[in-house]
Parts: sequence; structure tokens; C-alpha cells
Amino acid sequence: MTSDKNEDVAVTWFRKYLRVNTEQPNPDYQKCKEFLFEYGKELGLDCWYKDCVPGKPMIGMTIPGTDPSLPSLLLYSHTDVVPTFREHWTHDPYEAYKDEHGNIYARGAQDMKCVGAQYLEAIRRIHKVGKRNFLRTVHILFGPDEEIGAAEGIQQFVKTQKFKDLNIGYSLDEGLASEDDTYKVYYGERCTWWFDVRVVPTENLQALEARIQEWCKQAGPDVTYEFILQDKNTNLTPTTKDDPWWNVLSSVLEEENCKYSTEIFIGATDSRYLRARGYKAIGFSPMINTPVLLHDHNEFLNEKVFLRGVEIYTKLIERLANVPKH
Repeated sequence: MTSDKNEDVAVTWFRKYLRVNTEQPNPDYQKCKEFLFEYGKELGLDCWYKDCVPGKPMIGMTIPGTDPSLPSLLLYSHTDVVPTFREHWTHDPYEAYKDEHGNIYARGAQDMKCVGAQYLEAIRRIHKVGKRNFLRTVHILFGPDEEIGAAEGIQQFVKTQKFKDLNIGYSLDEGLASEDDTYKVYYGERCTWWFDVRVVPTENLQALEARIQEWCKQAGPDVTYEFILQDKNTNLTPTTKDDPWWNVLSSVLEEENCKYSTEIFIGATDSRYLRARGYKAIGFSPMINTPVLLHDHNEFLNEKVFLRGVEIYTKLIERLANVPKH
């Protein structure tokens, strides 16, 4: 593996991950699995995978806790990325080109290979200082097809015995970059109703659909509607200090002098399939002072922002994995 002479090992592995082409509609999931197994084993992690649909693996890495009976910490990310239009890119979107300012240009730099790599590099740092045992088991999970709804990804996986055996207590997933100095932390997300409505989960869903029905009725007897997808999950994750998980997460951000705001995600992530089953899930991508380019041309992330995210996750993972029994 080649890298710049003075490049942080975390950045080198991040760029290598970005070079794996997992672009929809034909992501190379086999190469991605091989890469993540190489990455996990380099860190001494127990790697596994499960194909819910042939050729679309859920890829996992597990760090057993000293008390495996306690609900575990799940660190989730997805492996696929959205399409690119190369004529609009300054650099090849799968070269992971780094310019003189440390900006790394690649599809997936923000959405969301950065977070998957930050989890693993945080584990590297935790292990480096000799801390190899957590109270709770930690699962690092990489899922396919999030960008197309995950019908053959986590939607299938949550129905399996393997998922149940993970014994999840708390989950972290993606958020969004922030263009100012305030991190965004997401405790819920809008319900997706395709033609294309994104409904705030605090909305009265029955009243909204009744309104749509009334509009159609007023428009005439030949006017009807149907949903391609109609998500009605309105579960929200607690963000008050009396919740032990949130107390730890917010305390770490405060100790790190991170300004943050709690918000409802504007779109939809794979966390919705966990929240729908009653699991607590938080969306958090530690990227500040960064233009939001997740599905845009010339998507990039600065290496200093990426490494700051690794720092935050290093403290966050260790503390969450050691939340006492409650």
C-alpha cells in the first residue's frame, strides 16, 4: 500500500477505501468485502459477513465485551455510493486525489466511507494505547444498497437471527457535514413518502394522508394516488441527559468543546430500519466547516477534518462501549 511519506496511516487507509468502486447501480461488493476483511484483520478484528441476498454482503467486525450479556454498541455505515458524472469532476472520483490543501476528492468522501474508516481508525488508536477490552461488545457493520433503499441490505438483515444475536443497545450511523462550526447530531429522520414527500415524524400522519385523499377527491373521480414507499415510523431517539447513552455521547462532545445541535435528518438513512424496531440510533458524521457535497460533483473531505473525526470517535467509542449496566 502506497502513501505520501508523511501521511497519517488513517488517511492512507481512508483513501484506499475510497478507491474501491462501489457506485450504484453496479457496486463491486466483492472487492469491497475483500478490502474490509483486509482492513479489519490488519487491526486484529474478528471479521464476518452474511449474504441476505447473494452478492450483497453485510460485512461485520466484532470486538467481544467483557460482559457479553449487556446490549452492544453498533457502529454502522453503508458501503455503496451514488453515481458520478465524470465530466463534472476535476479529478477521477475513484483516485482519491489529495490536493495541496489536504482536500481528498472522491465519491464517498462524505457519504459515507469517511465514517466507516473513522470507526476503524478510532479502534486502532484505542488499541495503540493498550486498551483492548470494553465492557460491552462492539459490532462494526457495513451494509449494502443504502443509496437505493436497502431493500436487499439492512431491510433483510434486521429480520435474521444473526441480527438478533448482535444484541444491539445503541447504534451510530451517518449524519451530514456542517458548513459552519457546529456539529449536527440526528435523533430521527423524516418519513419518506414517494411522490416525493419527506414528512417530519412529529406530523400527524393520518391527518396528512386524509388531506391528500381530500385533494384527490376535489380534483375529480378519476384522480387517485399510490405510494411507491410510505414509511410511517415516527420513533425518535432520546436526547436528554437521563438517557445513559445520550448522557455519554453529549458529554464527550462537550468535553471535546464541540458545539452541536440536535436535529431531525432531512432525508432517510438505514437507521430508520433500526428505529422502527425500537432501537436507539443516532446519526453523526463529524465534519464541520465543510461544504455539503454528499451527492454532488467534486465531493471532497479535508484530511484534517477527517482526522479530527477520528479523534472524536476514539473517545466516543470507548466511552459508549463502557456505559455501565442500566
